[in-house]
Amino acid sequence: MPKEILRRYLPDADKIRANPALKPLGLLLHNTDIWRLNRRAVAGATFIGLFCAFLPIPFQMLAAGVLVVAFRCNLPIAIVLVWISNPLTIAPMFYFTYRLGAWLLDMRIEVEAVEISFSWIFANLTRIGYPLIFGSLLCGWVAGVTGFMLARLLWRLHIIQRWRQRRRRRGA
Repeated sequence: MPKEILRRYLPDADKIRANPALKPLGLLLHNTDIWRLNRRAVAGATFIGLFCAFLPIPFQMLAAGVLVVAFRCNLPIAIVLVWISNPLTIAPMFYFTYRLGAWLLDMRIEVEAVEISFSWIFANLTRIGYPLIFGSLLCGWVAGVTGFMLARLLWRLHIIQRWRQRRRRRGA
């Protein structure tokens, strides 16, 4: 993955730091490690973003941000990838992770009618909690590792392509 392409689509660090809503995070946003674009930072951010996207918790971006700072990965890439679980995709994602978790834990699916409300979730948390968490962690891990390996592979292939182009230019 070329840095030029990523820089074209990712927001500028100075613009993000100037955002008044993010002023409380001031010193954390001035850490240069979370803005770097190298193979390690991008692959780590890909893992963190995809893993956190599958976590069945509110404020997934906050969890991703804490992990990015702790592991010195690229913040914008991780935050963008967390948004795979958005209001349109979160219900099918968590239904799939629940079904997968129930199947792997050999639990009978006990939910007949689903209501989208916090009261229903809290009332049925004991029945859906373990399969949902297990399936979510498993899917997050698989998606994160796959994204990590894919990011490393694509970065490496791009570097090899650049080496070959440079060799052809020098030889011609």
